[in-house]
Amino acid sequence: MLALTSIWTTILLAAAVALGPLATDMYLPALPAMGQALSAGPDQVQLTLSLYMAGFAVAQLFCGPLADRFGRKPVMIGGLLLFFLASIGCALASNVETLMLFRFLQALGGSAGPVLGRAAIRDIYTPREAARIMALLASIMALAPAVAPTVGGFLLTGFGWPSIFVALGVYGLVVAGIVAFGIREPMAPENRQSLKLRSLTRNYRYIGTDPSFIGYTLTNAFAFAGLFAFLSGSSYVLIDFLGVKPEHFGLYFACVVAGYIAGNLLAMQLGRRWLPDQILVRGLLVSVTGGTAMAGLAMAEVYNVWAVMIPQSLFMAGVGMTLPQTMAGALANFPRMAGSASALFGFVQMALAACVGSLVGYLYTGTSLVMASIIAICAVAAMGAYLLLVQRYPAPGFEPAKATQ
Repeated sequence: MLALTSIWTTILLAAAVALGPLATDMYLPALPAMGQALSAGPDQVQLTLSLYMAGFAVAQLFCGPLADRFGRKPVMIGGLLLFFLASIGCALASNVETLMLFRFLQALGGSAGPVLGRAAIRDIYTPREAARIMALLASIMALAPAVAPTVGGFLLTGFGWPSIFVALGVYGLVVAGIVAFGIREPMAPENRQSLKLRSLTRNYRYIGTDPSFIGYTLTNAFAFAGLFAFLSGSSYVLIDFLGVKPEHFGLYFACVVAGYIAGNLLAMQLGRRWLPDQILVRGLLVSVTGGTAMAGLAMAEVYNVWAVMIPQSLFMAGVGMTLPQTMAGALANFPRMAGSASALFGFVQMALAACVGSLVGYLYTGTSLVMASIIAICAVAAMGAYLLLVQRYPAPGFEPAKATQ
């Protein structure tokens, strides 16, 4: 068994958390081809992405409390096994309705990885340490979406789109095996919570009315929604509108992920000298700059690949600085119910992302304008949530007074 504080445990948790971006990013190059194969329009195919996010959001509300009662490991293993079976169902789907159903089931299982990975970090570390570790986890995890679209593009051209879902299922099965035999349960027995409906309702009401939690969660959710707007629209904008080949899509996508990794690494370095709040506000400023620049170029009808990729990479660098701080801040007040707090946090994040993704597909007009405008709006909304809530209600250990004691 690995020590809970070892780098290998962090890598394993990153592999579990990466299941979320893998299940969305790996099949992005295949969206246009899947539409042709299943006789479905862009809005229907994009709905498989939004339904995944919706299922992901709903499942977390149950996954977190279950993990607070029975522990992180058994719930994570069960979820990963469901993810494996649903992935095979996706690969065998013969119409878009069946694909939607199995994508929803895939999300129900896949939600266990991100929710419980975040909760395990909170189990193991203090809030300020968790901010640094989550930045490290995010950097490792970012390797998955950097590689996933390229792998998906080659699987698509070599074996067809169903092979992408087979690969995802195998990945989930392997991670389940490693979790089962590689780490011990990170949750302390004395922190187990009741599964009674009254207790669950009380816990969610307690978490959901905490102003610090609300501020960090909304800041995170709007930043993540901007990221998801790009995920939802990028394949159509880059492949259909700007003429990028599906097998090359991943290379352009890697530029965006490189921006995200750069933001994560910068946050890790700055975390040794700066408070999380100082890193957070600078990350938001970077995201607003990138998002508004892309929207401005689209409004000026500057339509080329780099008018999308350079501003989006800048936006993602800011997101890479922002997300670890908001994750740690949202969970800081809830050491005894980190699973439920992580679940509610993830529900808000994924529900907003699903709505934004559907909006991108519904409003898509064949250019980059809709996607770019929504990304800019999300960046500005994230900054607004920070200014209105986070500055007034910072997380314990994030404030200057406590940091210097």
